[in-house]
Amino acid sequence: MGVSDLDSDAKTSRLGFRFPGAVTTLAIVVVLVWVAALFIPSGRYLTDADGSPIPGTYEQTDSPLDVSETIEQLVLAPINGIYGLRSIHTETIDTEAVGRIFGQIGIIVFIMSIGAFISVSFATRSLEVAVAALAYRLRDRGWLLIASVMVLFSLLGSTMGFSVETLGFYALFLPLMAALGYDRLVTASMIILGALVGVMGGTVNPFSIGVAAGEAGVSIGDGIALRAILWVVLTAMAVGWVLRYAAKVRQDPGASLVGWDEGATTNATTPDQAPPKERELLTNTQKWVLAITAFSFGLMIFSVIPWSSVLGGHAGPADYYATHKVAGVRPLWFELNWWFPQLAMLFILASVLVGIVAGKGEKETVRLIAAGASDMMGPAMVVLLAGGVSAIMTNTQTLDTVLFSMEKLVSGASAAVFTFLTVLVNIPLAVLIPSSSGHGALAMPLLAPLADFAQVSRATTITAWIVGHGLALIVAPTSVVLVGGLAIARVGYEKYLRFVLPLWLGMFVVATAIIAVAATLE
Repeated sequence: MGVSDLDSDAKTSRLGFRFPGAVTTLAIVVVLVWVAALFIPSGRYLTDADGSPIPGTYEQTDSPLDVSETIEQLVLAPINGIYGLRSIHTETIDTEAVGRIFGQIGIIVFIMSIGAFISVSFATRSLEVAVAALAYRLRDRGWLLIASVMVLFSLLGSTMGFSVETLGFYALFLPLMAALGYDRLVTASMIILGALVGVMGGTVNPFSIGVAAGEAGVSIGDGIALRAILWVVLTAMAVGWVLRYAAKVRQDPGASLVGWDEGATTNATTPDQAPPKERELLTNTQKWVLAITAFSFGLMIFSVIPWSSVLGGHAGPADYYATHKVAGVRPLWFELNWWFPQLAMLFILASVLVGIVAGKGEKETVRLIAAGASDMMGPAMVVLLAGGVSAIMTNTQTLDTVLFSMEKLVSGASAAVFTFLTVLVNIPLAVLIPSSSGHGALAMPLLAPLADFAQVSRATTITAWIVGHGLALIVAPTSVVLVGGLAIARVGYEKYLRFVLPLWLGMFVVATAIIAVAATLE
C-alpha cells in the first residue's frame, strides 16, 4: 500500500464513508434497477417480420409477473447473468428455457482461463524479466507505448468492435506499465478508453454500425466520413487525456489517484539505474514461454476478427456478445470465427503447454491453473451482475417502455436538436443494453423513421446513436469492458470516474456539436 492509499484511507475514515468495491456497486445497481422496474409500466411494441419494434405501436400491458415471480427476478438476477437462456417462444430469460444463451458464462470462463494462463506463465518469471528489459528500452518513451496501444485498440474497436477481448491484455501491461513508473489507473484507462472510444467512433464495425445500418435500411458505408472524423477527434482527446495524467504520475508518484502496489516502481528512472551487467537475461525456457504468450494473444486477435464482414463491408443481424457471426456473409477461407468457448480453450491449452515447456510437472501445473482461475472470481462476479441487470429489464417487460419514452422525446425536434437528443437518450438506454448489436436492433427501427420527419439522414442518426452508446459504455457500471477491466486492475470505480468525467463531458460536447453541425448542413 502506497502513501496515496494511506491518505485516501485516512480521508474516508474521517468522513465515515468508503466507496464500495466493484461487486458491491453492481449489486446495488441490480437492486436499484429492480426497484425501478416495480414502478415502470410494462409495455410492448408490435414487431415486424424481423422482430424489430414498429414506431407508433407501443401499448402498455399488464405486468407479466406476479409478486412472487417479481421477487424471484431479483434473487435469480445473478444466476440469469451467468447462464440464463432467452426463450425462443416468450423472449424471457431464465435457466430452464429452450433458447439461446443470454448470460455471461462465456465471458466468465474466458476471464478465468486468462487467469490460469497468467498464473502459469508468471511462475516462470519470463514476463517479469522481459518487462524489466522492455522498461529499460522504453525508459524515456513510455508515452509512445501508451499512445500506440490506445490508437491500435481504438482502431480495432472502430472496425470490428474489439473491446471484451482487451480483458486478456491486463496480464501483459500491468507489470510493464508499473516498471515504467505508471500506476494501475494509467494501465486501465489506456486499455478501457482505447477500446471504447473506438467503439464510440465506429466506422465499419459490422456488430454495431452494420446492425444499425441494416435496421435503418442504409449501407454500412453511408456516413463513414463523419464517423471517421469523430474517430480521429475522440481518439486524440482520449490519448491526450491519458498521456497528461501519465506524465503527471510519472513525475510525481504522490499524484496518483489509486496509489501503488507494494514494491511497484514509482520512479521511471529506476530501470536506468541498474548497470547493464546486473540486468537479468532471459533463459531459453523463458524465451519459449514468451513465444507461446505472443502466439496465443496474436491468435486471439486474428481469430475473432470477422474478416469477411470488415473487408466486404457487409451489414447483418449479429449479436456481438453471443453468436459473434454476421448472417448472410460467407466466411473467407482463412477466417476462424472463434469466440469465447474457443478463446477459453486456447488459453487453457497454452497454460498446459507453458507448464510442460517450463517443466512444472502435472501437479504444479494443475495447482497454478486452479489458483489463477480462482484469482479471477472477483471480476467474474462483476460480469455476471452486469448481465443480471439486463435480465431484469427484459423479464419485467420494461425495456419497451423505456424505448417509448425515447420515442416521445425525440419526435418532432429540429435537425440539430434531434441529433443531440438521439445521443442523449441513447446513453441511459445503453446502460441497460450494453450490447451494441442488441441496442441497435431495438433502437434503430424507431429512430430511423423519426429521423426522416426531422429531415436528418439515417446515416447521421446512426452516428449519433453509436456516440451515445459509446459514451455510456465508458462510465456505465453495466459495461463488462469497464467493470471487468477495473476489477482486474484493482482500480476503484469512483476513482476511475473522478479521472474520466472531465474527458467524458468534453467528448460529449465535441461529438454532439460535430454531429449537430453535420445534420444542419445536410
